Amino acid sequence: MASPGNRFAFETRWGPRPSGSGTEFRLWAPSAPSIELAIGDHAGKPADFLPMEKDGEGWWRVTTDKVPFGGAYGFRLESGLVVPDPAARAQAGDVHGLSVLVDPQAYEWQSAEWNGRPWEETVFYELHTGTFTPDGTFAGIIEKLDYLKEVGITAIELLPVAQFMGQRGWGYDGVLLYCPHEAYGGVAGLKRLVDEAHKRGLMVFLDVVYNHFGPDGNYLGAYAPEFFHEEIHTPWGAAIAYDEQPVRDFMIDNALFWLEEYRIDGLRLDAIDSIKDTTDTPLVKELAARVREVFPNRHVHLTTEDDRNITWHIERENGRPPLVSGEWNDDFHHTAHVIATHEEEGYYADYCRRSVAQMAKALATGFVFQGDYSGHRDKEVGVSSAHLPPTAFVNFLQNHDQIGNRAFGDRLTDLASRRVVECLQAILLLSPQIPLMFMGEEYGDTHPFCFFTDFDGELADAVREGRRSEFKKFAAFRDEDARKLIPDPNALSTFEASKLDWTMLERPTYRRRLEMVKRLLDKRQRLIVPLLASDMAAGCGEYHVLDDTLAFVVAWHLKDGGCLHLFANLDDEAWAIPSDVVKGDLTAGDLLHAHPKGADDALRSGTLPGPSVVFRLESQKLIAGNR
Repeated sequence: MASPGNRFAFETRWGPRPSGSGTEFRLWAPSAPSIELAIGDHAGKPADFLPMEKDGEGWWRVTTDKVPFGGAYGFRLESGLVVPDPAARAQAGDVHGLSVLVDPQAYEWQSAEWNGRPWEETVFYELHTGTFTPDGTFAGIIEKLDYLKEVGITAIELLPVAQFMGQRGWGYDGVLLYCPHEAYGGVAGLKRLVDEAHKRGLMVFLDVVYNHFGPDGNYLGAYAPEFFHEEIHTPWGAAIAYDEQPVRDFMIDNALFWLEEYRIDGLRLDAIDSIKDTTDTPLVKELAARVREVFPNRHVHLTTEDDRNITWHIERENGRPPLVSGEWNDDFHHTAHVIATHEEEGYYADYCRRSVAQMAKALATGFVFQGDYSGHRDKEVGVSSAHLPPTAFVNFLQNHDQIGNRAFGDRLTDLASRRVVECLQAILLLSPQIPLMFMGEEYGDTHPFCFFTDFDGELADAVREGRRSEFKKFAAFRDEDARKLIPDPNALSTFEASKLDWTMLERPTYRRRLEMVKRLLDKRQRLIVPLLASDMAAGCGEYHVLDDTLAFVVAWHLKDGGCLHLFANLDDEAWAIPSDVVKGDLTAGDLLHAHPKGADDALRSGTLPGPSVVFRLESQKLIAGNR
């Protein structure tokens, strides 16, 4: 697996394999009667065809020197259809055209010695390449790296960049999973972005999708129907057949490929609850174990999205994650959103009346639903997570899904009180869980982030109408005319409206929010991260919630007997602290943060104004709490 010097390549089991005598081209198609290698001309069109031979395991192979680096190739099926390589590293055109043979070691890395950063230092900044900057490219992101570092971000997380149909989309409709989208800058553009980020001490994470392929440009079923289980359904169609070893290898190699060949620091595995794996060993378990095996000397991290509230993949051994570093905690988001907006429809119905108690529980013990009954899902959800360290969870107030899956893509800043949002940001950024912000959140961007695609014809109609029909169950969209107001995902205007407006930083209100976030992240790195590295044990959280208020206290125990305390009041009214809730001398510890100013002085006199947040580091536990 080692790559020489400052050039990196990963030898995958799918895709072309260059050698001294030419390149071996491979395709797994067990039931295909014939496969030919299609060789492109200077215009990227099929001009010549070479027969391929099939072995006993269903692999078709041919070795030739007729395709140079930069040359186009594909595969011709018995029907005459020419398809791209599903493991192509680059495309000559869109997802329906020929692939391009890439020299994986052509890029010379300037940050070859980079080994990453420890997990506890992670502050995520999730961004969509196409809407983050005006030009919507990897090069555009590079121009903002110094800004992100100054803010206090330590890791940018890219929404999926694998090639999908069209020029614009979220990326979750990718069909060529080894191929960075040419619209963003392709192979060299992504490598340069990672290189430049590492030179600045920033990690780069990539969102990857192993639960489905997009609906336009996925030809696998045309020559390898064995790749899917038609009888097993997912929200996106037939399940991927992970009981077939070549299929399993395709995805595991894909993860290793991004981490080695592109020097990516970590991956977010999208919706792993929708990976319908029929084997005894879940794909995520095998994939994560392989990552740990292949990269023992780099800080490489994995995160997951999963609404089942399971913990087997984020358990710790000797204080370290043998598999997944952290789980995206939707429960924390939902409690924060309900507190800030008072919304009660959809999945928020599970949180509305107990949201403050649930937020305190999530901060202290991980999930809200830990084997509890969910009315929205009409079943018990989750397992106990109180034994885990806080860093097993990634918390957020906003992300691409929670904004973009709203009818108009509205952000929390546009839905809630400024004072409450600022308190929630302090809670997010100074609590010991790993924080994530969505692009623009650091200065309070109010522009929408909508769901957008670039389909046409019948597929475009289906996506538009399907999108609108999703909102029928919401009171505001029960009327058909109201649903017609929901932006068309395929309209260029929907995409353009979702771009960040960087001129907002020229206005005092947004500069003020940015400076507040900078201060919070500076405090996090100086005061909180050192506790996470060595002092905060697993199962360390306790909490107390006063009945009929929006106030709570959370205590995270330290190994030396001290405690990190969070006092929060998210109501407009002040909270008079009962003597049986907080015991001890509030003047003995260290104030880490108080918002607004004066909140700590009021706290020490027995009152917490509203809304306000105070973080203190004490030598003793001050509350009698719940675990």
